[in-house]
Amino acid sequence: MQAKIDAFMEEVRARNAHEPEFLQAVQEVAETVIPYIATQEIYNGKNILLRMVEPERAIMFRVPWVDDKGEIHVNRGYRIQMNSAIGPYKGGLRFHPSVNLSILKFLAFEQVFKNSLTTLPMGGGKGGSDFDPKGKSDDEIMRFCHSFMSELFRHIGPNTDVPAGDIGVGAREIGFLFGMYRKMRNEFTGVLTGKGLSWGGSEIRPEATGYGTVYFAENMLKTKNDSFKGKTVLVSGSGNVAQYATEKAIQLGAKVVTLSDSSGYIYDEDGIDQEKLKFVMKLKNEKRGRISEYADEYSSAKFHKGKTPWGEKCDIALPCATQNELNGDDAKMLIDNGCKCVSEGANMPCDADAVAVFHKAKIFFAPGKASNAGGVATSGLEMTQNSLRFKWTRKEVDDKLKQIMNDIHEKCVEYGTDDDGYIDYVKGANIAGFVKVADAMLAQGVI
Repeated sequence: MQAKIDAFMEEVRARNAHEPEFLQAVQEVAETVIPYIATQEIYNGKNILLRMVEPERAIMFRVPWVDDKGEIHVNRGYRIQMNSAIGPYKGGLRFHPSVNLSILKFLAFEQVFKNSLTTLPMGGGKGGSDFDPKGKSDDEIMRFCHSFMSELFRHIGPNTDVPAGDIGVGAREIGFLFGMYRKMRNEFTGVLTGKGLSWGGSEIRPEATGYGTVYFAENMLKTKNDSFKGKTVLVSGSGNVAQYATEKAIQLGAKVVTLSDSSGYIYDEDGIDQEKLKFVMKLKNEKRGRISEYADEYSSAKFHKGKTPWGEKCDIALPCATQNELNGDDAKMLIDNGCKCVSEGANMPCDADAVAVFHKAKIFFAPGKASNAGGVATSGLEMTQNSLRFKWTRKEVDDKLKQIMNDIHEKCVEYGTDDDGYIDYVKGANIAGFVKVADAMLAQGVI
């Protein structure tokens, strides 16, 4: 079996030799899905996984824009339309200097499985630009977004491809992007999700990824008759996902003691309560400040410059920052310090070595394609509301989100339970996500 996996990966590497993040994501899927395919005659010989790792379409374009001083800049724009077998392409736009083809292909590939797991009719895609919104004025960001959409509009639509936000793309950017799309197409459609509540957005969309991450972890804990109540939780990141994962964990009775950004992390021995979280939200969302300012505000906190929070004692860890932020050594420290549950809020924040450590220790570990699917699930609910020209209440959306996360958990348990009773959520998520897409691809022929 290993020979089959190696042969498959050799073929993928030959085509994508300089794309390490993409290859990492494919390797993880291949190691669990290829052994499953070998046991299912319906998939044998159809090269379905090989077809799935090749994007249906990869679009790259120039994005010229003018800054406040009148200087012209040029960035690259991308949209990876990975797989549309079960619905229109769906996935976020990321504006960050690190954006490149490898990162977006990895994200789009993961999105295919994540969207499949939600049970909603959405294919997988991802896009963005190497533009950095940090330090830019609102007018500069507006000009960039308008330029970006003046090309992207040709390739998207409510029944074709429905982008959303991601790192660097929040409500402000979605507004600018939607405004230009509406002008270019002369139509008001649900072509973007994450919109404002007054013009087609859904309740709890900003909270959904963070809430979903915690809901999934709660489901894992329930399999051992456990809960968040009284647990110490480490959270990385301090953006949207981290903020709302923290909020939900607090609501469930946990004590969250860390948050971080690229400059380092804060450790608050008294815990981050709702008032302190409001300070963080204002600091990061309005002032666009650094997390170190939290330690200046609260004497119970200490800032650790240039470090990640994984050396602190905890019961639960929620990595919510970015890909590959948690390595094998970090994972060992977490295990040594009592961690029993890890739920990924970001996309692939734990590298392969870290995942291996968690599995060896047989702790709860939820991969992002399952545990952070709440964001895209609620985007799917926003698409539904747009199609119906209808609006659900906050409670209705939250109840639907919770049910979707419960359903994803059940599918992971169904496909991921080992002979000894240990639930391999990586295997479960990969196989469950694969089966729905693979069945659709088989039904539609070689396309």
